[in-house]
Amino acid sequence: MGGNSKGSRRRFGAVRKLPSGRYQARYVGPDNVERTAPETFPTKTDAEIWLGRKEVEIRSQEWTDPDAGKVPFRDYAASWMTERTLRPKTAQLYEGLLRLHINPVLGDRFLSEITARHVRQWHTKLLGEDGPGASTVAKAYRLLRGILNTAVEDELIKKNPCRIKNAGVERPEERPVLTVAEVFRLAAAVPPRFRALVLLATFGSLRWGELAALRRCHLDLGARTVRIEASVAEMKTGELVTGRPKSDAGARVVTLPEIIIGDLTWHLQRFSEPAPDGLVFVGEKGAQLRRSNFTRVWAKAVTEAGIPKIHIHDLRHTGNTLAAMTGASLKELMARMGHSSTKAAMVYLHAGKDRDRVIADALGEIVKAGLKNESKGDRGDDPLADQPTVG
Repeated sequence: MGGNSKGSRRRFGAVRKLPSGRYQARYVGPDNVERTAPETFPTKTDAEIWLGRKEVEIRSQEWTDPDAGKVPFRDYAASWMTERTLRPKTAQLYEGLLRLHINPVLGDRFLSEITARHVRQWHTKLLGEDGPGASTVAKAYRLLRGILNTAVEDELIKKNPCRIKNAGVERPEERPVLTVAEVFRLAAAVPPRFRALVLLATFGSLRWGELAALRRCHLDLGARTVRIEASVAEMKTGELVTGRPKSDAGARVVTLPEIIIGDLTWHLQRFSEPAPDGLVFVGEKGAQLRRSNFTRVWAKAVTEAGIPKIHIHDLRHTGNTLAAMTGASLKELMARMGHSSTKAAMVYLHAGKDRDRVIADALGEIVKAGLKNESKGDRGDDPLADQPTVG
């Protein structure tokens, strides 16, 4: 019948019995290089099954060179970083994640050696008591997955071993939302030169970096608009780097409420740089704003205002929440916030649920009033008036 005799060559590859009694499989790849299976097999059938899979990979053009992945992860990750145009802050984040959380465990392993088990063990250890925190772990996992996805595209490995469901999803803690009264108490507690900054960050939904980069020419107080087209990032070295906003959607025009225009006008007259392209917000000594310096001013003002301990970024969070409470649509929120995806904007639509509760409560009051009036009037026309009471 057509079976192979012991020791004979197969149509694809060859199997031979070793002195140990186990079987070895060999084949010639598409690059005409003969390769041996990385393991031996207990039976000849097992070896032939392995060869059959390799033949299918070659015929379906899914075969990858098993030696191509013999590149240390840290070397490939370094090349991956240089091949991308990253924002300075993002490059700094990635460098830190690799140096502190990924390379110490996986950096010396070849790409082809990193298995799903290795990734699980690494991930579990990071989530331990001595780990950096869930948010940082999620960022590190996403970076590792992204680098290995590129390794798959480069045909250095066949599959990405990062397969932990939702491991890259960040679940940030619920941030506090100030009341309007608390916002104005805080604006009164900061030094006068920063009052307009607090109001603009809140009611214009601006990020810190966008405030630090804002120039006079970006404000049109007659039209009540602010144009965001730049952002400042403060590096660990202390260098201030000005560039485009976080995304294309970050470049936007935001319309401001009338109530803060007077504060902005007063601020421009007293504190902003005088040139048409002068910075709107500067420090007490006239230098460009630094978040590291402003933090001390901020902490003191929060205490004096008697409000919960919040971050500067929470002003934007408050403004976004208030905007959602106006009934703004998802698309309108995305445009105002400067987001290109719906994910971030969806967070603020929970404010719509609060509005729905207000509507429901108001509806309940109408019903109560209606029933009260009915009980005082003539029930002759009520079709249920003559029905017996249950209970």
